[in-house]
Amino acid sequence: MASLQRFLAALLVFVPPVIHDSFFSSAASTSPPNTRHQIEFVTGLVLDYNYGDNSDDSPNPDLEVRSSVRTPIFAEKPQYCKYDACLEDQEPCDQLAMKFGCLCPGMSGSEIAPHPPFIKALLPVTDGDNRGKIEVQWCAPSSEVTSYRVVVEGTNIPALEVGKASRKGLVGSLEVGTKVCVEAVNDAGQSTPSEFSCKRYDHTGSSGHELLALVIGGGIGLLLLLIVTSVIFWKFQLCRKAKRPSSNRLGNP
Repeated sequence: MASLQRFLAALLVFVPPVIHDSFFSSAASTSPPNTRHQIEFVTGLVLDYNYGDNSDDSPNPDLEVRSSVRTPIFAEKPQYCKYDACLEDQEPCDQLAMKFGCLCPGMSGSEIAPHPPFIKALLPVTDGDNRGKIEVQWCAPSSEVTSYRVVVEGTNIPALEVGKASRKGLVGSLEVGTKVCVEAVNDAGQSTPSEFSCKRYDHTGSSGHELLALVIGGGIGLLLLLIVTSVIFWKFQLCRKAKRPSSNRLGNP
């Protein structure tokens, strides 16, 4: 019996503190934590930049950033060379580019067969020693050319060969409808005929000056005819007016 009393007494001594600690720990876990916000005060503000005095040894950082930015310098737009592919006896475009620093249109080299040239016109020669012949005019292709050949198809006229600076050539008299082609030649071969490197001779289309002369001559002739007719009609009217008074005097008794 005495041992049971000692056990109960010991239990009463140790149990209340355990219950107290567990109760307050659970309460602390369930309640929201109280946080305190720390307020910082600025006691003074010191400016390092002195805008009125530039004698300071330490440079202004803003000025250093601005000085490091470089203004880009744009080069002038390159210009194309004053080169006309249809003009005869002019300086080659590659020499103009080396001399003036200009640009040439893209051209294929001598290791590639040239592109076909562009034929402009077939014009008959109307005066001088070459009267009756046909002048062939063309424009150079965008290729390196050493010479040109003018070929007249369907005839016995031999092919005409001219230098690389030429843009025209003379062939014999042609009939209407004759096909003429111009070929460009270099070390790799010759150009292939195309629809714009060949042209058929059309006398009516090539003799515009003669047609204009005929129109002007016909107009002048018509004007002279009208003038002569007007003069004759005016004389006739004067004669009729002169006869009327004389006929009236004879008829009056």
